[in-house]
Amino acid sequence: MEKLEALSPLDGRYRSKSLELLPFFSDFAFFKYRVFVEVEYLIYFLKFTGVSKLLAKKFTATLRKIRNTSMADFELFKKIDTQGTKKIKATNHDVKAIEYLIKEKLNRQKLNEIANYVHFALTSDDVNNIAYALMLSDSLEKSIIPQVNNVHRELTKIAKKFRSSVLLARTHGQAAIPTTFGKEINVFANRIGRKLQMLSKISLGAKINGATGTYAAHVVSFPKLNWMKFSKRFIETLNKNRKIKLKTILVTTQIEPHDSLVEIFDCIKHINNILIGLNQDLWSYMSHGLIEQRPIRGEIGSSTMPHKINPIDFENSEGNLGMANALLAFLVTKLPISRLQRDLSDSTVLRNISVALGYCLVGYKSLLKGLSRISFNEQAAAQELDQHPEVLTEAIQVLLKREGVFDAYEQLKERSRGKVTRLADLHKLVEELDLDKGIKLRIKNLKPANYIGLAGILSTIRDE
Repeated sequence: MEKLEALSPLDGRYRSKSLELLPFFSDFAFFKYRVFVEVEYLIYFLKFTGVSKLLAKKFTATLRKIRNTSMADFELFKKIDTQGTKKIKATNHDVKAIEYLIKEKLNRQKLNEIANYVHFALTSDDVNNIAYALMLSDSLEKSIIPQVNNVHRELTKIAKKFRSSVLLARTHGQAAIPTTFGKEINVFANRIGRKLQMLSKISLGAKINGATGTYAAHVVSFPKLNWMKFSKRFIETLNKNRKIKLKTILVTTQIEPHDSLVEIFDCIKHINNILIGLNQDLWSYMSHGLIEQRPIRGEIGSSTMPHKINPIDFENSEGNLGMANALLAFLVTKLPISRLQRDLSDSTVLRNISVALGYCLVGYKSLLKGLSRISFNEQAAAQELDQHPEVLTEAIQVLLKREGVFDAYEQLKERSRGKVTRLADLHKLVEELDLDKGIKLRIKNLKPANYIGLAGILSTIRDE
């Protein structure tokens, strides 16, 4: 598809940034994952029931070859679903079309007996929910988590690099106790680190228990077998070499309840909210001249103002993460609800997981691009600190309190609140008090640039 023909920015302007999700969430990918589930279920079912003596190693190998689908298989599947073939009328049911496709391929291999057990005792969501769990597991492990890890590593690196770069803090938008740029960035690094740990530990619910979750078709066909054990063991086979694992949910309606999806999407939404806050803070630091961006040759910041280097990457990241969160919030609200034992409203919604994660990727990559070109303006930061000596009133009042001056806070409030305050004014107040010379000297040696406590150390602390 040409970008000019794209309806969504993810398939147009941002295609290069979201392309890595195609192996997990395209229509072709969804088809492949469902074929994989059907074939692996068939193999395990035949072994578990002992229903077919044909399942020697060579037949297992044949089934695994059928599992490896091609674009031609996909086109045939679509035809069976929407148009029909000479042998099969149009199903208007995609899972049934997959079943017929697999049966047709087995019949070509003279495996008619096995073909009869494709999709045996299953409902559509038995296949779909496991396919989605595998798709999300793979996309998290191979795309989403690595990208967030990239952001985490970059923030950690920046925090260490600028651990001694002092800046004026602002609480409620007003001048506050100085900190370091490294420490402030490390706050975000630690927050992201904690959420990454949570995300990597969430397991994905999966069920394979029939039309209303009762194993009725399984039990009536093979009443002596332990079908709950079968569910657990089959789903466990899908966890081999998988970091984000699937966990069997035994008690369900016709559908897997999507609660684990909600946990994952909530966690990603939280990560995105943290990064939106980071984007906004970096934007604010730039507006105060504390952060500068490396100019890129040939790049234009404004169509009319030649001097500008706009924080477009951070703005782009903020906007796309906001889009992602709007979709994730809807998924979180919608997916846990299904009328009685099943309605189909979740089906079309689930197909938009890729859109939400696509906007996440665009946001992460834009943020990384922005972070790669920032530097701290030490001179501007120093000038701003010099203009706000009033931030030392906290340090002075606690030192005076320690020395027994009971109205220290009130005195400093009277001299500084709502007024232009100079260092000389603060020093004059201290000279008027009956204090030890050493304390007076200590107060006089205080400067906004050296009143940073443990900020330098906190710039490299990992507490996640």
